[in-house]
Amino acid sequence: MNNEHVLKISHELSVKEWQVAATVALLDEGATVPFISRYRKEVTGSLDEVAITAVRDRTEQLRELDKRREAILKSLQERGKLTEELKEKILKAETMAVLEDIYLPYRPKRRTRATIAREKGLEPLAQRIFAQDGIDPQVEAMGYVDTDKGVKDVEEALAGARDIIAEWVNEDQAGRAKMRELFENKGTFRAKSVSDDEEEALKYKDYFDWEEPVPSAPSHRILALRRGEKEGFLSLRTLPPEEDAFIILNSLFVKGDGADSQQVKMAVHDSYKRLLSVSMETEIRLTTKKRADEEAIKVFAENLRQLLLAPPLGQKNVLAIDPGFRTGCKIVCLDMQGKLLYSDAVYPFQSERQVAEAAEKLKSLCAKFDINAIAIGNGTASRETEGFVRSLALPESIQIVLVNESGASVYSASEVAREEFPDHDVTVRGAVSIGRRLMDPLAELVKIDPKSIGVGQYQHDVDQGALKHSLDDVVVSCVNAVGVEVNMASKQLLTYVSGLGPQLAARIVDYRQTYGPFQSRDELRKVPKLGPKAFEQAAGFLRIREAKNPLDASAVHPESYPIVYTIADDLKCSVTDLIHNSDIHKLVDIRKYVTDTVGVPTLTDILGELAKPGRDPRQRFESIRFLDGVNTIEDVKAGMKLPGIITNITAFGVFVDIGVHQDGLVHISQLADRYVKNPTDVVKVQQKVSVTVLEVDVKRKRISLSMKNQKG
Repeated sequence: MNNEHVLKISHELSVKEWQVAATVALLDEGATVPFISRYRKEVTGSLDEVAITAVRDRTEQLRELDKRREAILKSLQERGKLTEELKEKILKAETMAVLEDIYLPYRPKRRTRATIAREKGLEPLAQRIFAQDGIDPQVEAMGYVDTDKGVKDVEEALAGARDIIAEWVNEDQAGRAKMRELFENKGTFRAKSVSDDEEEALKYKDYFDWEEPVPSAPSHRILALRRGEKEGFLSLRTLPPEEDAFIILNSLFVKGDGADSQQVKMAVHDSYKRLLSVSMETEIRLTTKKRADEEAIKVFAENLRQLLLAPPLGQKNVLAIDPGFRTGCKIVCLDMQGKLLYSDAVYPFQSERQVAEAAEKLKSLCAKFDINAIAIGNGTASRETEGFVRSLALPESIQIVLVNESGASVYSASEVAREEFPDHDVTVRGAVSIGRRLMDPLAELVKIDPKSIGVGQYQHDVDQGALKHSLDDVVVSCVNAVGVEVNMASKQLLTYVSGLGPQLAARIVDYRQTYGPFQSRDELRKVPKLGPKAFEQAAGFLRIREAKNPLDASAVHPESYPIVYTIADDLKCSVTDLIHNSDIHKLVDIRKYVTDTVGVPTLTDILGELAKPGRDPRQRFESIRFLDGVNTIEDVKAGMKLPGIITNITAFGVFVDIGVHQDGLVHISQLADRYVKNPTDVVKVQQKVSVTVLEVDVKRKRISLSMKNQKG
């Protein structure tokens, strides 16, 4: 562990040094973020997942910086260029940009104009001019005219000297720092249309002649501009006012008004136009892209968290329908565990005979399989299918729910789906996914690449490694926050349990299939290759509801079972009594059970868990019913008040499903009657809302909505 890293992270994150050191030590030992935040509170001072993740990520960044530092030192040492002064500078560099600026003059170069000038012997002339001691450059340059070396006249000698000076200016650490600051503070994004195909470029028409300051440009706009450039519809430059750059550089390098200073001034301006501005523009584009990526990924991650933690219907018998007009509706029946019992297709939009057959079939299946809920995918023909099902006069106890099917087609064609249902085609697999998603969104959505779930924006434009890292963190966090029933969970769900991963998850499923359901948490130790460390990390997040020991169905970690047994003994009751009798909890003085390793935070968690063992933290399920008669965008009119459900949140507003296959947009300015800085402050994904239609553009398939309290 690097003590300098600990001090730096402690200062940056406002966390005590010992907390950082303890967290890094646990992470280096292989502990996961959910495990540390839940079961090592005494060790870290009760740091939460957000703080632990921040410590982990910053530690990784600093270690990457050290790695690059070591590589640079090694390169300089091997080439005999490392001095004590240079080494000191490199060791003190606190960012990658500063480190690379220091290294730039020593980096092995391709053959440049300055290199060619040096080969012609013009470096001493450049040094004399750059010193600006009042020499006459014309006179001085005459001594360097040498046709054998390729310097045919004075002007060529001076041009070569200026090329060398331009390179010095470009590689000057102070100059680069000033230019970086200028680009960051006064840079401007400038976009122009470059496409002849006006119809194709229509989606970028807002940016055909666009200017925006770099510091204030929002994430979504930066990504939109870059996408337009990538697709060939826009040209994009990112530059500050050129005069400001010249003023700064002149003040750094031009010492007077003499002829030699005029040569330096020419070299400085050439350096900016040809080298520095290009380098800095590339850098600012990378910096702003990284900033935009981070913001977009943050929004995506929060949306994903809300979607994964959406309320589950729970263990119910479900009939799921994947709607379709021409190809009919694929229907499946699932039992309470999500097992496929039956599949077929019906055609409620064809001939009268087929409509009657479809009605009879659905009624019969609801009775035969004791159906509690009907899940209807919200794609093509969803509202028409919903209307048909509601017309059947089914028992009121059967809920009819439209389910967001984003990603279901991705799942149905995946290796995971083929493994689960090798004897069924993609239509059956898609319908099963819709039904299971209603029962338990988390358990089903973990089988799909998060990018395909439909809650992000520009997800294909951001850094894919950073995106995957962040989304994996979210999935792991959600899975472990809810807990996993080990005897029902799929391999994919188990993969995200703390300490497991794909191989151990597969071995748990294989063991379960070979020996039957796990009877206790302790039996997990018998799974091949599941060692003590993996057991420690995973056990508290795995549930066994029918276990003999009731603690195996709770979030109490097996390492804490002795504490619970002691409490029960002291109160002269069984563990079962301790769990089911809330009055007993009032008699527990947790201070009596504090030890060197177990403190009040853990004991408080244990008592909280005993009060509601294995409690699902997700909210209670509520269905939504869209307005009858509003089934397509053509049915939507300005002024309508409609029920809806939030499907996606972005930095500029939220998208709302109002039941017409085209989500409407509530701009951030229309989210509330007060100023809203961040949409997530007022809404969540899957939240039911009431909206007012402001405008409908059928041609562009755009619906503008408002959530403000409309007067009159």
